[in-house]
Amino acid sequence: MTAPILSLTLAELSRRHPAFIDFLASTDADGAKPGRTLEAWLCGLSDDRLSHVGMDRSQLLAHVEALAAEVEAQRGAAAPPLRSLTILGGRDKTGRPERLNLVLKPGDVLCIVGPTGSGKSRLLADIECLAQGDTPSGRRVLIDDCPAEPGWRCASDRKLIAQLSQNMNFVVDLTVGEFIAMHADCRLAHRRVEAARDVIACANDLAGERFSADVSLTQLSGGQTRALMIADIALLSASPIVLIDEIENAGIDRKRSLDLLIAKEKIVLVSTHDPILALLGARRIVVRNGAVADIIESNPQERANLARLEGVDRALMDLRARLRRGERIDVLPPWFDDRGKG
Repeated sequence: MTAPILSLTLAELSRRHPAFIDFLASTDADGAKPGRTLEAWLCGLSDDRLSHVGMDRSQLLAHVEALAAEVEAQRGAAAPPLRSLTILGGRDKTGRPERLNLVLKPGDVLCIVGPTGSGKSRLLADIECLAQGDTPSGRRVLIDDCPAEPGWRCASDRKLIAQLSQNMNFVVDLTVGEFIAMHADCRLAHRRVEAARDVIACANDLAGERFSADVSLTQLSGGQTRALMIADIALLSASPIVLIDEIENAGIDRKRSLDLLIAKEKIVLVSTHDPILALLGARRIVVRNGAVADIIESNPQERANLARLEGVDRALMDLRARLRRGERIDVLPPWFDDRGKG
């Protein structure tokens, strides 16, 4: 590797291995000109600078090569294609067995319904941690019919599961563009600028209110935040499983959000109280007293009702858009009668 890497310019090396940018900044930011080759940069380092770094030139080169090799290893360590996710029953809140053997495939959408406090979030948490009988529910989660390898349960760079919770608040002092570009770097994206632009454009398609790359993360509304995270998961994240805990009140296009994730062959599980979301999947599960009590297959009548509900929802979204534009609501959609009843 030594000869080829020495001939690379610092700009080329940084594009191939984004982590090298931070290394340059901590070593010799002033002399790290983009057009210089690594060899010229190493030769130009003063003895004082090398002493400050604590390495001679050969050790510094070895460190750069090791850094490049580590990045390449991470690039090749992506999660393998997922064939199935299986959830095996545990027990309800009284200790009675939960009779459950649920198998999900890429592109499946499963909605989780039930009263508040019934255990929907517990089910999502079991999946998120790839439970192996070691959570309060006693459930087990299988990946491709096998228990998850210990490395997959705690890996930060190869997570199988991405999760969107009900409460998402940013505390970092970054713009939207900086945040997404940083994630693109972490994912070793070759087109970090274009990737960030694509994610933000996609998020704006999903959100009720548009935002720019220059806006601070902390200034985003709840709907904008959720739209940004859904776009990020769909376009940047390699995680094949997505868990969503209630998006009905987030002010985003729910159907388009799910369609986007399905198009990326994600397995999507959504906890919801929204009838439209509940009917979007081919199946939904009902949770009671901490356990799955029923699995309901959607039938033709439900699908027909879904189409009608989506029409009502589009009309309501149009009313919201008119309110945002400062327009009057003098005329209601035709599905309202004179008494204001649907």
